[in-house]
Amino acid sequence: MASPRKIGVLTFHKCINYGSYWQSRCLVEGLRARGHDVQLLDHDCGRVNYAEWRCALQPQLPQPTPRSDFPRLKAKARKFFDAFKRLPMSPRFPLHRPDASPSYDAILVGSDEVWNFRHPWYSAAPIFFGDGLKADRLASYAASFGNHQASDGLDAPWAEKLRRFAALSVRDDNSRNLLRGMGSEADIVLDPCLQFPEMPRAHAGDGGGYTLVYGFGFPQWLTDAARRWSEARGTRLLSIGYRNHWADENRLDAGPQEFAELAGGADAVITNFFHGCVFALLNRKPFVAHADGYRSTKINDLAAMLGAGHRLVGEATADDEFADLLAAPPEPHIVAAIAARRAHSQVFLDAALS
Repeated sequence: MASPRKIGVLTFHKCINYGSYWQSRCLVEGLRARGHDVQLLDHDCGRVNYAEWRCALQPQLPQPTPRSDFPRLKAKARKFFDAFKRLPMSPRFPLHRPDASPSYDAILVGSDEVWNFRHPWYSAAPIFFGDGLKADRLASYAASFGNHQASDGLDAPWAEKLRRFAALSVRDDNSRNLLRGMGSEADIVLDPCLQFPEMPRAHAGDGGGYTLVYGFGFPQWLTDAARRWSEARGTRLLSIGYRNHWADENRLDAGPQEFAELAGGADAVITNFFHGCVFALLNRKPFVAHADGYRSTKINDLAAMLGAGHRLVGEATADDEFADLLAAPPEPHIVAAIAARRAHSQVFLDAALS
């Protein structure tokens, strides 16, 4: 273990998104549990805040939000704001004035899509590429270029910024290949929620069996298969955070702690989100995932890394196979792959922070 250090974590720590919240919290608390003095760098921008809050009330664009959903979505946002207040943060500073941030022994950039040039409001923010940061050592942890594909390459000025990092790690093959294209090698490490499994405290107990549905925009063939399976099994489908008309219940007002608890108490998980897969794996729950469009890279790469590709379902997936996957927890080889990758990720962290 690296000797205690003063560490800053730079990520999307105030997104109204369960995955963003938990990966921020897990990384900070996981490092604190190992003796480090850790803070989230509390960057702030009015334009970003407005975009984030607008998205919280219109989470499924271009599909409009029914006005009747606004009170519950506002309640969800308030729960996030309360949770943010309890995170260990630096003094606030402007997003575009990184020179106003505190000094640290080391700064970890990531996790999340911190280098995604297609992000709707954080795209190409120089701070995430190290500009102006005050640290003896700069490293990335489980960073990602999101849906900016390796084939699109990286312009020279941005590549030059990333060459200043003493250690680079990413969470997907696409990001590693993009860095290789500029002549830099990066480790692939676990998302913080899987790396520090003791952090997202989950308590089973919602008063009955349910399958958690996490995501939106599911294709019709999948929603039909899910309904046939749930009706045959006699289980209810509980959608969290987003409205899915085909679910039996839509828990739109759930905060981040409720998300962790409901994920921990579920019998199974149906998702098309990266962190839906992560929390199913974290809690060793049976799950199926659909990887399509914007989120396909990160879901496909996670599944490939852990040998879980058979849990990615498609239109050709038979009902019997769908049912079998939702009856069986992650196989031993997946659990072993997580353990091996966790040890590898800890070695990277120790070296990056030394």
